[in-house]
Amino acid sequence: MMRSYLLIVGLGIIGLTGCKVNGNTEDPHFKPVSLPVVKLQNKDTTLLQNYVADIQACRNVEIRAKVSGFIDKILVDEGQEVKKGQLLFIINDVELQSELSRVRAALASAAAEVRTAELELKRVKLLVDKNIIAKSEYELAEAKLKSTHAREDEARSAENNARIQLSYAAIRAPFNGIIDRIPFKSGSLVNEGALLTTLSDLHDMFAYFNVSENEYLQYVKSGKNSGNSQLNNLSLVLADGSEYAYKGKVETMESEFDENTGSIAFRAKFPNPDKLLKHGASGKVSLTTAISKALIIPQKAVFEIQDKNFVFVLTNGNAVKMKSFTPKTRIDEFIIVEEGLSPDDTIIYEGIQNIREGTIINPRYITTDSLQVAGL
Repeated sequence: MMRSYLLIVGLGIIGLTGCKVNGNTEDPHFKPVSLPVVKLQNKDTTLLQNYVADIQACRNVEIRAKVSGFIDKILVDEGQEVKKGQLLFIINDVELQSELSRVRAALASAAAEVRTAELELKRVKLLVDKNIIAKSEYELAEAKLKSTHAREDEARSAENNARIQLSYAAIRAPFNGIIDRIPFKSGSLVNEGALLTTLSDLHDMFAYFNVSENEYLQYVKSGKNSGNSQLNNLSLVLADGSEYAYKGKVETMESEFDENTGSIAFRAKFPNPDKLLKHGASGKVSLTTAISKALIIPQKAVFEIQDKNFVFVLTNGNAVKMKSFTPKTRIDEFIIVEEGLSPDDTIIYEGIQNIREGTIINPRYITTDSLQVAGL
């Protein structure tokens, strides 16, 4: 019984001693865990940011019928490239021709009335000059002439309008472009305003994308400071992941930030000589920002506690200590530090889940050259 008691007490002492010497080099059996560490340093780097872009033709207009009628001829095909002024559709113009003839007859009649009123005015004037009739008769004839002139002007306006309506029966391309789908066929009855097709000018393309207010300020300031903004040398990544052959340039931006998202829209222009880009396509605009003396740490070295970012920093004696920092931005698997860390710090690169504050490690230094990040 006494032996059992002594054995239990002995185990308890060993257990307490074991807890005390955990992570302590005074324990002869203690072997510090070997972990990779990185000594931080400032480096010039290039930050690459991708933005989802909405690609649109520089000009994309709907071709609509301006008069009702049957489509007599469709002179183009879907996907066809057309020139400015080229005839696209012809709408039956029989009724329009009839209307033009009617108003021209009305105009001729009004002109005849004007001529009659002018002759009447001359006759009355002669009689008034000879005191045969009263002067009021002349004033009455003069008023009739003005009335006939007004009717003539009205008839001429109707004739101009009829000619314009007739011209709408022949629909032409407003600019050089490519024809989209044609929903109607020859013989179809279309109403005024019916969509006949869409014409896209694909010579140049616009890419619209949104950036945050913080990024907007960075881009604008860097452009003013360098004199050669990265906004003038944009890359476009297509839907299949390939990079577009031509570089783009930001031409303009909206005047207000979106109150819901806090972002502002940029419009970039890309040349499209091969007609590869189409209206309504999607892609990603890539913007690069040069950052001097950036302090970059790997994402795997970072852990969060209550929405704060921490790393384990190596101290004297190879003990580790938690240290918080403020991130500026993220690039793939790396973080650019805003504040909280300095180039004098050495951080634990991997294995942070197996250690705690105060743990003594055997540091295995690795160079930042082995870290795969743009610009390093």
